[in-house]
Amino acid sequence: MKEAVQLTEGWNLVHDGSPLPAQVPGCVHVDLLAAGLIPDPCVGLNESEVAWVGRRPWTYMRELAPGETAADRHERTDLVFDGLDTAAVITLDGYELGRTRNMHRRHRFDVTGRHGPLHVAFTSAYEEAAAVRALTGERPNAYPEPFQYIRRMACGFGWDWGPTLVTAGIWRPVRLEHWSTARLAAVRPLVTVRDGLGRVEVRVDVERTGRGADHRLEVRAAVGGAQTRAAVDGTGAVLTLDVPDPLLWWPRGYGEQPLYDLEVTLVDQGAETAETPAEDRPLDSWTRRIGFRDVTLDRSPDEHGTAFTFVVNGLPVFARGVNWIPDDVFPSRVTPERYRTRLRQAADAGVDLVRIWGGGIYEDDAFYDLCDELGLMVWQDFLFACAAYPEEQPLRGEVEAEARDNVVRLMPHPSLVLWNGNNENLWGFRDWDWEPGLRGDSWGGGYYLDLLPRVVAELDPTRPYTAGSPWSGSWGHHPNDPAHGTHHSWEVWNRRDYAEYRDSVPRFVAEFGWQAPPALATLRRALPGERLAPDSPGMLHHQKAEDGNGKLNRGVARHFTPPEDDFDRWHYLTQVVQARAVAAGIEHWRSHWPVCAGTVVWQLNDCWPVSSWSAVDGDGRPKPLYHELRRVYADRLLTLQPGPDGDTGGPVLAVINQSAEPWHTAVRLRRMRADGTVLVEEVLDLTVPARRVSRRTVPGDLVPDAPSAKEFLVADADADADVGADSDEGEGTGGGTEEGLRALYFPVADKDFAYPAPRYDVVVRTPVGPAGPADAGDGAGDGGSDGGGSVEVVVTAHTLVRDLLLRADRLGPDAVCDFGLRTLLPGETIRLRVRNAVDTGANAVRSAFSSVEPA
Repeated sequence: MKEAVQLTEGWNLVHDGSPLPAQVPGCVHVDLLAAGLIPDPCVGLNESEVAWVGRRPWTYMRELAPGETAADRHERTDLVFDGLDTAAVITLDGYELGRTRNMHRRHRFDVTGRHGPLHVAFTSAYEEAAAVRALTGERPNAYPEPFQYIRRMACGFGWDWGPTLVTAGIWRPVRLEHWSTARLAAVRPLVTVRDGLGRVEVRVDVERTGRGADHRLEVRAAVGGAQTRAAVDGTGAVLTLDVPDPLLWWPRGYGEQPLYDLEVTLVDQGAETAETPAEDRPLDSWTRRIGFRDVTLDRSPDEHGTAFTFVVNGLPVFARGVNWIPDDVFPSRVTPERYRTRLRQAADAGVDLVRIWGGGIYEDDAFYDLCDELGLMVWQDFLFACAAYPEEQPLRGEVEAEARDNVVRLMPHPSLVLWNGNNENLWGFRDWDWEPGLRGDSWGGGYYLDLLPRVVAELDPTRPYTAGSPWSGSWGHHPNDPAHGTHHSWEVWNRRDYAEYRDSVPRFVAEFGWQAPPALATLRRALPGERLAPDSPGMLHHQKAEDGNGKLNRGVARHFTPPEDDFDRWHYLTQVVQARAVAAGIEHWRSHWPVCAGTVVWQLNDCWPVSSWSAVDGDGRPKPLYHELRRVYADRLLTLQPGPDGDTGGPVLAVINQSAEPWHTAVRLRRMRADGTVLVEEVLDLTVPARRVSRRTVPGDLVPDAPSAKEFLVADADADADVGADSDEGEGTGGGTEEGLRALYFPVADKDFAYPAPRYDVVVRTPVGPAGPADAGDGAGDGGSDGGGSVEVVVTAHTLVRDLLLRADRLGPDAVCDFGLRTLLPGETIRLRVRNAVDTGANAVRSAFSSVEPA
């Protein structure tokens, strides 16, 4: 049977002629940091101080002992690298095993009987990119670094949210594989479901040794109680397993996620020339979890344009998505536990689709395993982003090998629902002045429209492929036409107010977002000793977007009076605007289902502490946006939208039911004054069918008087008990009391509205102990602490309190609150749970609150 030995120990990194202990998997920066030779590049301005690391060659070395590769153990020993970053020469005892130039694929070398010093010598990625550019000629891109000339993580060269940290190293596992006669070179399960029958067609590729060429080989497969076997014909076999009435895998919120173990075994039945068969001898095995589900992409034309709707097991789905970037500047540091934390955050926020963006990496198997378990659909970009990519050699061969490797590796996962050719390159070719400058040179179109769809059709025909994001489906429409296919909405963030998200109804919004700084505790860790200000040196260095602070400030100024020399207030308002902006887009687009069939927020996560579009910052702390996603991505949502002619047209009440059951609810509409007086009230009795939206214009007598700047509209609805535990209604800017859902409509900007000075009581209830709960009111001192446990914070409003936020990290760096922004009417009470707080005195807790204040 094949044996595998992991080579994680005994590596050194050569630095200035001397060996340093090296971590494998790892990278150069991690090793230099561990040795104290460089400062943490994610802290302060240190990124600039370590730029030299990416400009130098680096060598990893390890001794391979004779016993590790001895031929007497097996016929063959292979040295297998799951990931090398990036351009390397591998030698063993001075013999060149091979050369690599692609971070995104696996490499295998025959080292049978060889031993001695093993060297992996990396050329600087800059040097490799320059050599390729000299062969192919110049190509345009969106950033100044040469990432389009080398097959490595593009964002490592810097992005509008990420640092420039170009590293090198053995970034994924390396091992020795010992085998005899034959091995399983590739296993491709094609899983389909038709009329209640689950079918797995297993296509197997086999590699033989020289002595194994005349052996009779058999492949056996089993799944869900079904078993079959087939003889290997040369170097391949095809097996078919039928599973009657399999349990279907569903996205979260639509059903369960049953997984089946698919087991494949390669068996040696002896030499073809033998008169009697030898006893079966297992040679190799392969096991993966699969799921039975059918996924298609509805791209049919209709009266609105061209659809882009995921259909899972025959059910059209509104995709509640987030974009995913590498979770660390050094991906080798991301553990399965970290994947679980981040993806659990996504699932808890109501997300059901994660798009792996094309400027990063094909993630580790652990990522996709967790998505299978959590019911998170995966949209997988091929790794091309924001640049014209040469199609000549040596890149073309690498691109095809990379695509084949990763399609085969990832296709067993039921969570994988889409292959996407690139990020924004079709759009860039048409709109970003690339086409004239290229003068007919290759730019990647051949990859997206020819090579990649052919690879997917050959290897994984059970899944849809789209040429890019955004992409209208053909050159007959603009690549980013909102009426056709996928759309990226960036004009709003770049130049407009977030209210303008409501100006169109794209068929599928694959990218949109709004920036905000990270949590204060994250900034304090990343910028130690700095007096924080929006334009302080560290804040500016950790803001990578073009005119990022200018856009943040303009976004605030459209709605609030900008604070002067008050960082804490600026920090709060920028986070409020981020949450409101994303909510405005999602509420509007969800209210137009099924014309709009999905939103994918840019972005879930960060790779370092930075001001960005993320919902979870670089230290893993949720921003208010994260809690707002929990509200607007819940199965049931209440929203008030401005009318089709703007505010003067009257608001529209949209009641959105994405659950599997009809929603019968009473919606209480109140036209109110800022002082809490109810002017007009009406109750609507509504039933919204499953997976449907009800829209109706608000009656005229309930529409607030905009010129008065003192009136607003409130809609409240019952949450219903059958929504499910994952829905978490009532949270965010619209969330009111714990008993139901709330939507708010203010006809004027906050800076023009006659807000009262917010007044509210805060009571801190320490954990229940033998003597029962202990309360600390507003007059209590600041000495109370639960030693890092949980406390309940009860807030009672005496006035209208808009967007109240408990910023838990003020109470301790690890403290978290279970709610984000909340708006309270006079007399309302909410209860918040705070975990891991260090300081739980009432004064400290009260000082951690912020809310909208009168202009």
